[in-house]
Amino acid sequence: MARNDSRQAVTTYLLERFGIPPAILDEYYLFERKKGWFILGKSEQVPRGAHLKVSKVGLRAFRKVGQFIKPTTRFIQAFGRFATKSIFRMDMTQFKTLVLTGEISVDPTLEKGYVILTLADDRILGLGFYIHGVIRSQLPGKEIRESMLESF
Repeated sequence: MARNDSRQAVTTYLLERFGIPPAILDEYYLFERKKGWFILGKSEQVPRGAHLKVSKVGLRAFRKVGQFIKPTTRFIQAFGRFATKSIFRMDMTQFKTLVLTGEISVDPTLEKGYVILTLADDRILGLGFYIHGVIRSQLPGKEIRESMLESF
């Protein structure tokens, strides 16, 4: 399981970047690997297996990207509803442009870094990276982005 300082780093990041309260993860174990973290719902059974060597468990929630923490698409889709900031709501035109070109120009009032991308109806799609008035898509591979377009 992740050390307390590692858990603190993740929950502090979520609070400062997205306004997601640390208590949201209280019901989850956090496991740290070399390049990221996984979460797993708390259960009486998990501590019993703590002595086992496990390579992966639960939902990959975060990756280490250089010195930064990057939430995964699946984590943001599941927990992004608790966010209160760093959210960018797109209309369908912006979304189609983002999928087709990989980026969109936006009002420069956002803070540099990862932003949660939603559609106007608050449907959470995943993440983008905002810098210098442009959001660059961090949505999964091209084939997934194209299938997202087909479904709308």
